Amino acid sequence: MSMKRFLGSAIICLGFVHGPSFAQSISDYPNKPIHIIVPVAAGGNVDIVARTLGNEISKILGQSVIIENRPSAASIVGTQLVAKAAPDGYTLLAHSSTFLAAPLISSNAGYDPVKDFTPISLTCKVPMFVMVSQSVQAKTIQEFVQFSKSNPGVAVASSGNGSTGHIAAEVFANRAGIKFTNIFYKGNAQAMIDVFSGQVPMMFDQISTGTQNVKSGKLRALAITSLERSALMPDVPTLAESGYPGYEDVTLNLLVAPAGTPKEIIQKLHAAVAKALNQPDLKARFAERGIDLVTSASPDELGLLIKSEVSRLQRIAKSAGIKPE
Repeated sequence: MSMKRFLGSAIICLGFVHGPSFAQSISDYPNKPIHIIVPVAAGGNVDIVARTLGNEISKILGQSVIIENRPSAASIVGTQLVAKAAPDGYTLLAHSSTFLAAPLISSNAGYDPVKDFTPISLTCKVPMFVMVSQSVQAKTIQEFVQFSKSNPGVAVASSGNGSTGHIAAEVFANRAGIKFTNIFYKGNAQAMIDVFSGQVPMMFDQISTGTQNVKSGKLRALAITSLERSALMPDVPTLAESGYPGYEDVTLNLLVAPAGTPKEIIQKLHAAVAKALNQPDLKARFAERGIDLVTSASPDELGLLIKSEVSRLQRIAKSAGIKPE
């Protein structure tokens, strides 16, 4: 047998060996623990939803799901870890809208949310309150906008450049025709302290963490960023009904895998997420915290949403002069 024919036969044999083995690894997925990386600190919405999801899909798939918190500035470390992981369905990323914004504000983000990941599903939506210190005289969003136009550069607190609170403030400022001075903190709790004291007059905060501060009287909610009022605070009007028709800006939580993860595995994960999060009792429990558990109709639907959101955030960054640091 010639060397050429020998090599050809060897390649064919290897193909037969590798093919069924690979197919089997997909058909019996998962056959070992799945790791969900949460690139932010424990205790927040992303972490809480991810842990609940992990517990539920573990029952559905019959395999352990391990949640790993990898917090870092702009959540970059954990996100990069997943981007570089093997695309076999055993390392996933649970993240929020910050996942889409980080490459716009950090020069060392090291990933592309569209090219480096395969979408699985949304997991929840969380609207935000426009909240002000009790020292602020404005009682409505219209009064606050008028105050801001008379006093350009009103300070707004957030947990950092590119955070959901920062982006929300920029979106509103653009729509209202006003200009804020952004005050960045290392975390949401630190930002909240200065708004409590009146040192910084306002901030955008998710209702899941802001409701108690409003109910206790520490802060005043002028409006909510969802299209509908929240059952938690039904007296707080939406921005859409406060003079900004169609206004909606909610934090999205999502689950993604490394780019190249087989479609069969993605479909299996999507089905598990949908089954897990569409349980009425679970949805009701999270609704009590202002968290709306939602899933994408398909991975492709989430893919289109990611592309749309990235484009929207790019326009916001350009308009607001937000540049990578």
